[in-house]
Amino acid sequence: MHKELKELAEAWYARPIEDRLGMTRRGFMQFCATLATTLGLSRGAEAQIQKAIEQARRPSVIWLHFQECTGCTESMLRAEHPTLEKLILDVISLDYHETLFAAAGHQFEAARIQAMTENKGKYLLVIEGAIPTRENGIYCKIGGHTAIDLARECAADAAAVIAIGSCAAWGGMPSTSPNPTGATGVDSILDRPVVNIPGCPPNPYNFLATVVHFLTFGTLPEVDHEGRPLFAYSRLIHDHCERRAHFDAGRFAMEFGDEGHRKGYCLYKLGCKGPETYANCPTVLFGDVGAGTWPVGCGHPCIGCTEQGVGFEKPIHTLAQLKSVHPPISFPRIHEQQGSGAKTGEAAVIAAVAGAAAGAGAMLARNLGKARPADAPAERTDKDGGSA
Repeated sequence: MHKELKELAEAWYARPIEDRLGMTRRGFMQFCATLATTLGLSRGAEAQIQKAIEQARRPSVIWLHFQECTGCTESMLRAEHPTLEKLILDVISLDYHETLFAAAGHQFEAARIQAMTENKGKYLLVIEGAIPTRENGIYCKIGGHTAIDLARECAADAAAVIAIGSCAAWGGMPSTSPNPTGATGVDSILDRPVVNIPGCPPNPYNFLATVVHFLTFGTLPEVDHEGRPLFAYSRLIHDHCERRAHFDAGRFAMEFGDEGHRKGYCLYKLGCKGPETYANCPTVLFGDVGAGTWPVGCGHPCIGCTEQGVGFEKPIHTLAQLKSVHPPISFPRIHEQQGSGAKTGEAAVIAAVAGAAAGAGAMLARNLGKARPADAPAERTDKDGGSA
């Protein structure tokens, strides 16, 4: 039976990659070109990506789950180019994943040990979820081992470590005050570089592009000061938002459901954190179902889930800290209410107040003309007492 399965596997991988991915040759080349563009690579890099996917040995991936909601995996399940099963079977070799595996118990843990042993120094470690550190990490255990111990054990011989989701990147929602478990990000407990792909959930193509970069060049992509890949997190959401023109023109939704909100005006005054959040959400979108498939496109302000110190910390209604532009905050509503005019009595009172103010102003100007500065020379008088 084992020999037959091996022969079937060899026959499967002997087929052209586009057949295994369910694409035409043209579609596969477009897929490689899209990845090269997403990564910001130079012209001709799509050929390197094509060769890597077709010929390189699929990297072994060990995927750990800690304090999280499995939303990052759910996001991966909805990837369409390629679909999850093609990603697992043809781009990477997912050798350990607590959600997607059918095995359990000792058999499940044995698969992790086997994958780590057979691919020592070559496997990718992906960690989803925050790591609780309070009371020696007792708030998250798998197979009798704490999340801290598992992360350090698996990272020791990994070729690279990827923290997927905001929880793994810096602690995310579990780390919000009062943080009873001491939840923190992966890089705070590992003494080695970690590539962070934040988001709640992150876009699956940011993860896929990172893996393909590693597969193609043997290194992980260039990152910013927070460990995020520059190809995905180097520009503010605000810079590419489809509502940016309304922001520049001073057209804002003031309330959910008002005329401006229905017309697609800027959500800045409703608390959108796009002006202080770095991510590619408006350009990559979510779910492969067409334009507008991201929070702001659907009418909800960005909550800044990819930005530490913003997501899950700043209230949704709080205005964002502007990093690149300043909006016309003093602009009125789309249809500012106009007064109906003053009544006769009100006009008389206003006129009286205005007259009193004008009279006071005239007296003030008159008195100012007579005032002498403290450092002015004293007036000289003649013998008769007149001014000189």
